Amino acid sequence: MNVLKKVYCRVFQTAFRLAIPLLPYRTPKILHTVSEVPELLHTKNIQQVLIVTDPMIYAAGLTKTLEQALKNRNVSYTIYEKTVANPTTANVEEAKQLYIDRKCQALIGFGGGSSIDCAKIVGARVAKPRKSVAKMKGILQIRKKIPLLIAVPTTAGTGSETTLAAVITDSETRHKFPINDFSLIPPYAVLDPNLTRTLPPALTASTGMDALTHAVEAYIGRSTTRETRAFAIQAVQLIFGNIEKAFRNGEDMDARENMLNAAFLAGAAFTKSYVGYCHAVAHSLGGKYNIPHGLANAVLLPVTLEAYGDSVYKKLKELAVAAGLCQETMDEKTAAEAFIRKIKDLNRAMNIPETLPNIQSADIPALARCADREANPLYPVPRFMDAEQLQRLYYAVQGDVRHAGNRNSNTGRKTA
Repeated sequence: MNVLKKVYCRVFQTAFRLAIPLLPYRTPKILHTVSEVPELLHTKNIQQVLIVTDPMIYAAGLTKTLEQALKNRNVSYTIYEKTVANPTTANVEEAKQLYIDRKCQALIGFGGGSSIDCAKIVGARVAKPRKSVAKMKGILQIRKKIPLLIAVPTTAGTGSETTLAAVITDSETRHKFPINDFSLIPPYAVLDPNLTRTLPPALTASTGMDALTHAVEAYIGRSTTRETRAFAIQAVQLIFGNIEKAFRNGEDMDARENMLNAAFLAGAAFTKSYVGYCHAVAHSLGGKYNIPHGLANAVLLPVTLEAYGDSVYKKLKELAVAAGLCQETMDEKTAAEAFIRKIKDLNRAMNIPETLPNIQSADIPALARCADREANPLYPVPRFMDAEQLQRLYYAVQGDVRHAGNRNSNTGRKTA
């Protein structure tokens, strides 16, 4: 990356970091069971809601408890159950029309990050009916209060229940892009571990590693605060201590609850401090190949941390010490390597692959350009990479050692 672009990116990021105390961030109020939702709606005089979920959640009957609770309180509801794994602009438009046709007054995002993200942008389209989803891309393009949104996560990973972000895929171009606005932070989140009880082991693993990626990228970035650092550390500790337990025994409700809390904390950390190149690359892969976001992050995280080189050694050591992986006396490089090795060990223990072989070499230059546009200048990464350098991450997780072998070539060199 050329010097002028680096300077522009750092100035842009510094302005946002300095503005953090002045911006209207908020932490959602936590409900502990879905049975609390109808009373909340009643206090707000809401009588008709749209539940946004996906086919698997609906088919598994996970919404039944909420449906019955709403019926018991005479709250009418409509269900949109067509949300796909990487929610599309078509999903948003279908659900928005259903919201309008049924005269709904509030939204409940019920499921993983895809359903919650879809519900967020449905709310944005209701609030700004003349503005297309594409024109909401980026930062603060909504700037208007959306209908009441209650997030009910059924996975412990995305943190969408606490963030200002939503990620949507254009139905026609397959381009996946983030939308960031304070109005998208849900006022309420339901953290009920019983809703994650039936989550399959593979999804428990990948969504949990997604939460870990949020915490780590938020912590190693250059726009942290004392609060976000504390949230990230606590999230890492909870994930390292509970993810394998939840993976191996889905009935371990203590582990499930701890993972839900970790995802919430990690989300609260990255909604202020942002993420990094791991997410930018993962988003492009999700849009192009429909690779699940958590899986992409899990595979990319150790590769990306290695590519950052010595720019992250100090902070990774801090995380390693906090997680009990090493002593304070260990040197930074060795401690950072121990932290990265722990991530690889977790992936291996939970059968997460080291590569994503569906990536086509011919697509990589365009994918890298998309990641570059998403990350620079927004993400306060510890070390800059341009589109050409980002290509190495794709080749690394593709398994092409000919191109990925020099991905650490910047290690040891200081950058802006």
